[in-house]
Amino acid sequence: MSVLSREELRAALAADPPLVEGIDQQTQLQPNGIDLRIDRVQRLTSPGLLGAAHNLREPAAREDVQPDVDGWWDLHAGSYVIGYAEKVNLPTDLMAFARPRSSLLRSGVAIHTAVWDAGYSGRGEGLLSVMNPKGYRLQRGAAVLQLVFLRLGVPAGEGYRGKYQGEGQAGPGAGVK
Repeated sequence: MSVLSREELRAALAADPPLVEGIDQQTQLQPNGIDLRIDRVQRLTSPGLLGAAHNLREPAAREDVQPDVDGWWDLHAGSYVIGYAEKVNLPTDLMAFARPRSSLLRSGVAIHTAVWDAGYSGRGEGLLSVMNPKGYRLQRGAAVLQLVFLRLGVPAGEGYRGKYQGEGQAGPGAGVK
C-alpha cells in the first residue's frame, strides 16, 4: 500500500469518473490528499441501533440545522452528522482515510469517520463533535477534512456494495459552488 501523491491525485481527478467531483484543485488538492467541504449539518433526534445480525442496524433519525443567510451555523456543544459537498468515486484499487482539518481540532471540534472502502461512490458523511463548551461557528463550503488515498497492493475483487453506496447523489446544497 502507498499513499497517493499530489501528482497521482491530479491524474486520478482527470479520470472518468474523476476520483472526486466538484473540487477546486487550486485550493482543495493537497500534497497528500484532497480537502472536502461541508455542505450540510444535521442534529440527531433519536437513538440508533446496531445488532449482531447484518439487518439489525438503523442510524439515528436526524433533522437539518439551518444556516443563517450568510451560510453560517452556530453550533452548541454536542454531536452532529455532516454531509460533504464533493462526490467521491473510489476505484477498486484505492481506499481512503479521512482526517479533520487541524483548525477544527485547535478549537475543540473533531470529525469522526469510517474507512472509505474501494469501490465506494457517493457524498459521504461524518460525525462532527463540538467539544468546546462555548460552541463553534462554521460556514457552509468550509474545508473541514482531508481524504488521504491509499493504493491497494491488489485491487479488490469486488468493490463496496453496502447500504451507503450512492449516498447523497442528489447533490450538494445551493450554498456550495
